[in-house]
Amino acid sequence: MTSTESRPRLLDRAFLRSSAVIAVAIAVMNVTTYGYTIIAAHTIGKDAYGAFSALMGALLVISVLSLGLQATGARRIAAHPGQVVAIEQIVLGVGLRSALGLGAICLVLAPVLNYVLRLESLPTALLVCVAAVPLTYMGAQAGVLQGERRWEPLALVYLSAGLGRIILGTGLILVSPGEFSAMLGVALGSWVPVIVGWVALRRPRVEHLHSEGHPGLELMREVGTSSQALLAFFALSNADILIARAVMSDSEAGLYASGLIMVKAILFFPQFVVVIAFPSMSEQGASRKTLAFALGVSATLGSLGVLATLFLPDLALLFVGGDEFSAIKDDLWKFAIVGTLLAMLQLLVYSALARRQGRAILIIWTALAVLVGFALSMSFATSLVLLVAAVDGVLFVALFSLAASQPTVRPATPTLTDRSD
Repeated sequence: MTSTESRPRLLDRAFLRSSAVIAVAIAVMNVTTYGYTIIAAHTIGKDAYGAFSALMGALLVISVLSLGLQATGARRIAAHPGQVVAIEQIVLGVGLRSALGLGAICLVLAPVLNYVLRLESLPTALLVCVAAVPLTYMGAQAGVLQGERRWEPLALVYLSAGLGRIILGTGLILVSPGEFSAMLGVALGSWVPVIVGWVALRRPRVEHLHSEGHPGLELMREVGTSSQALLAFFALSNADILIARAVMSDSEAGLYASGLIMVKAILFFPQFVVVIAFPSMSEQGASRKTLAFALGVSATLGSLGVLATLFLPDLALLFVGGDEFSAIKDDLWKFAIVGTLLAMLQLLVYSALARRQGRAILIIWTALAVLVGFALSMSFATSLVLLVAAVDGVLFVALFSLAASQPTVRPATPTLTDRSD
């Protein structure tokens, strides 16, 4: 597709309808996921919730592989539209092997996890393995659907991921409150979107022989690269709260944590833009206009959030915890700016994955090192949020300059064995 064709696709009615479908699905998924943590916190007790929260943190890190599979699958299919069936077989095959391999690793490490997190329940630690397998394979399924732009089935996958967790999990913890029941709900709920994805992708497969290279191995390498980039972004967007807990007083760290609720809300709100735009950014001949349009949408939505926080501080304070955190009320707009920057950075990270720009990974890790180095001397929440905004702003300029230096996606190769720089 040429650059002149990519922009209308982002502006037509079908794009708007697809964006609405994905936006609603992702919003429901995020709300139900957050809602389940609230239900668990109020049901299973403080000690059990601490253990459950630690396990969810471990699962969040594990989910990076799922995101890497999704990004790689979507990019490959969008970049090679004439080889959809062959790529789909490879992506799903690699996804299955990755899921089983990660599940085996989690199985072996379960006793370590049980000891480190002080769970005193090996069966609870083993549930991380049960959840890791479907969570990882779902990434491969979602990547295929995203690359083929099958937005309605992809939306159902997102919806079922959130609804499956809150319905099954809530039922389990009401029957038997505890961290085991809460984690069992997460594990069982993770299988629901896999079933939905299997139904969506169930159709006759056509055999496609490859005479050159090892496309499965090449794809696994790309998954590793994508996962590393997403892990770097994940670390950058979450390191500040860990630093705050380590160097600030409990009161200041609590204020910063409440401000981060605003950051995450602004970050996740335009998440649908990444899902919709990524296949277009991955196509052969895709121009910078696709990325510019997506950045413009994210910037607009983020700016609305900043303005709402600036002019309605009392409402914003209610959203992040209420009067107990009133000391941070006048600074919440700064956190909204950080959320806006992170939303645009997320787009640039996916743009780098679409263009296979390996230098982006080094730039992100460097930004993280700079953030950690300066943040360790911060004692106040307002100082830390200004530092984070400054680092994110410089990183945005660096990644945007990198994206602008390569206006089109690199040409396709005759086989599926693309190479990254």
